[in-house]
Amino acid sequence: MRDSPDGIDQAAGEVTDLLQHLIRNSCVNDGTEGSGHEARSADLLRSYLEGSGLDLETYEPHPGRTSLIARIEGRDPAAPSLMLMGHTDVVPVTEARWSMDPFGGELVGGEVWGRGAVDMLDLTSSMAVAFSRLARSGWKPRGTLIYLAVADEEALGAWGADWLCAHERDAIAADYVLTEPGGTRIAGSDGWRLPVVTAEKGTYWVRIRVAGTPGHGSQPWHTDNALVTAAHVVSRLADYQPGAQIHEAWRRFVEGGDWDPEVKAALVDPDRLEHALATLPLAVGRMAHACTHTTFSPNVVHGGKKTNVIPDEVVLDVDIRTLPGQHGADIEAMLDEALGDLRARVAVELVADDPSTSSPLETPLWDSLTRVTAGLVPGSALVPTMTAGATDARFFRRIGATSYGFGLLSERIGFEQYMSMFHGDDERVDVESLRLCADLFEAVAVDLLS
Repeated sequence: MRDSPDGIDQAAGEVTDLLQHLIRNSCVNDGTEGSGHEARSADLLRSYLEGSGLDLETYEPHPGRTSLIARIEGRDPAAPSLMLMGHTDVVPVTEARWSMDPFGGELVGGEVWGRGAVDMLDLTSSMAVAFSRLARSGWKPRGTLIYLAVADEEALGAWGADWLCAHERDAIAADYVLTEPGGTRIAGSDGWRLPVVTAEKGTYWVRIRVAGTPGHGSQPWHTDNALVTAAHVVSRLADYQPGAQIHEAWRRFVEGGDWDPEVKAALVDPDRLEHALATLPLAVGRMAHACTHTTFSPNVVHGGKKTNVIPDEVVLDVDIRTLPGQHGADIEAMLDEALGDLRARVAVELVADDPSTSSPLETPLWDSLTRVTAGLVPGSALVPTMTAGATDARFFRRIGATSYGFGLLSERIGFEQYMSMFHGDDERVDVESLRLCADLFEAVAVDLLS
């Protein structure tokens, strides 16, 4: 049975309704220029925010790839500014694997179901509601508050944050940025630990072209089949295990966590890390492995023309995520090591090179988050962490903004469930989390900018 909005307080009801509409807009970004259609959600958010005396602007560098910026101007140009940034695009789905319509935005059992529910339309909608509440209240901050609903986050930001930072710097300039991910709760013996994403791994995507010689599929003996060679390439990449690297971002996360002392020591020891990972819950272990290793994931393959034709080319797209301090030459050396004698038989093309970024902890924004979360989740403690995936925060870090990923989710969403829903099946978020996020963003804005 679908839930009724009765019994949901006004703020939670606003976020819930807005999230449902964003999900139903189905702004699916498959990486092509013509996908996304984020103009649908930019129009929706403009309609929601209009009428509060806000300064609203849209930017459309490519047809349909629209971002919306709203501002509450501060009284003091020298005061710090804060941006609340959420993206409006979502990744594709395999609908047959879902228990419900992934673009239905249904409210069932106190949860909103749909693609983007936690990545990151929940934050995009709760940021909009917090922003609107402040505008409607007549709040006059010392520093400027900016809301950015940005396009194209799910495909490297070419038509979104990357483009805005390159072409509309004045419109998006901010001292501090809050975006995704974050806000899941990790239980500790003395209270909740709340991870704040202060750093992220880099992206080094490559396309590997494997050449072969065409021939008739009925006579495969001693042929040069590109698909067979590609299978060996994929196998070597999957088997390749670079050594662990314990960098500062990972060390800070472990030090801030409530781990068993022996486990904590092992998690920052390259020689003992592998054994420690096996003792952790699967989602935590995956995160820990990703944060301490350069990873290679062959994810897309194209090749072959017909069942009875031996393929003369296969193309592999490989997702490589880099650690702080690593650069292209380091990854090329790893590819040589992983592929061995096959390296000479393939052509490697660079698709994206986006190094790791981080933000400092000793900032007024960190202090504001500490004060606000102490009130919303008594007894909790913030823990800095690094995300293995890329976010739009990286673009703002590179132009000088301190950028964190943070939200505030309820106890209902455990860490393992949260991680499994990112780009996964049956994505959903509970109404209490939506309310908490709206309260968080409103309170942080007031604390930092008033």
